Amino acid sequence: MILLQRFILLCWFFSLTACSSMYYSGLEKIGIPKREVMVHRVEKARDTQEETKEQFKSALEQFTALTNFKGGNLEATYNKLNSEYEDSVSKAEEVSKRISDIEDVSGALFREWEEELNQYSNPSLKRSSQQKLTATKAHYNQLIAAMRRAESKIAPVLSVFRDQVLYLKHNLNAQAIASLKDQLGLVQSDVSALVAAMEQSIHEANAFIQTMEKQ
Repeated sequence: MILLQRFILLCWFFSLTACSSMYYSGLEKIGIPKREVMVHRVEKARDTQEETKEQFKSALEQFTALTNFKGGNLEATYNKLNSEYEDSVSKAEEVSKRISDIEDVSGALFREWEEELNQYSNPSLKRSSQQKLTATKAHYNQLIAAMRRAESKIAPVLSVFRDQVLYLKHNLNAQAIASLKDQLGLVQSDVSALVAAMEQSIHEANAFIQTMEKQ
C-alpha cells in the first residue's frame, strides 16, 4: 500500500512537471518567454503581498475595535471579526500560491539557461551569460528568502486570530471580550512584524523586477 502511494505521488509530481514544461513551451510559441512569465508572477506576488498587508491591518483594527466594545450589537461586531479572519486566511493561501508559482517558473528558466550555456562556441559570450545567470540567481534567492520570511510571519497572527474567533463563537459575552485585551499587545506586535516583513519583500520584488527589465 505504501509503495503504491509513493508511486502515485511520483506520477503526480512528474505529471505536474510535464504540464509546466508544456505550458511554458506553449507560451514561448506565441512569443511569451519564461523570463516575462517570471517577472509577471513576481509582480502578482508583490501585489498580493500588498493586499495581504492591508488585510491584516484591517483585521487588527477590527480586533482592536472588539476589545473596546462598549455596547451595541455584539454578534454583529463578532461577525465582522470572523469575516476579517476568513479574508486573512484566504490572502495567506494566495501569498503561498504566488510564491510557489514564482519558484516553478524560475526553476524552468534557470534550467534552460544552464543548458544553453553548453551551446556557446564563443567563450566570451558564454562567460558573460554565465555571469548574468549567477547574478540573477543570487538576486532571485534574495527575493524568495524575503517572500518566504514574510510568509512565515502570517501563521502566528492567524493562530491568535483563530483562537479568539473560536473562543468568542461559544462565549459571546462581555467577560470574553474583556479577556481579548490580554492578547491585544501580542497581536499588535505580530501584525507589525508581518507588515514590516511584507514591506521588505515588496521592496525586494520591485528591485528584482527592475533588474530583470534592464537585462
